Amino acid sequence: MRITPDHRLALNSVKRARRDIDTAKTLTANDKFDWSVAVSYNAMLSAARALMLDKGYRPSSQEGHVAVIRFLEATLDTETSDRMITAMNGMRKKRHRIVYEEMDIISDDEAKQAIIRAEEFVKAVSDLIHKERHKNL
Repeated sequence: MRITPDHRLALNSVKRARRDIDTAKTLTANDKFDWSVAVSYNAMLSAARALMLDKGYRPSSQEGHVAVIRFLEATLDTETSDRMITAMNGMRKKRHRIVYEEMDIISDDEAKQAIIRAEEFVKAVSDLIHKERHKNL
């Protein structure tokens, strides 16, 4: 859905994503690996939504998570972006299993890898938002 670009709201979403990464680290340290992956994915989702908001889009309420992935596929075109989108989409599917179907399916190593992927993703999106902002000034 097209909206007026909102840089302030985008930055708040990036801030939320960073908070989620800190939460995921705490969950992993306390052996809550499933929820750590779910929260790591949420950090990526918040960052992706930040990019959407900054570019003047908001996902529809129906299939919102998939809409965010599709937006990223349509707007990002580098090999790194493709790798990040693939990782995010995989984590989306894993999160669905964790939240709705199974429990205790994530290892300590998998949770730590999810945090690393989320950190990379959030940094890349934050850099894009700041680069775009400075380009427009």
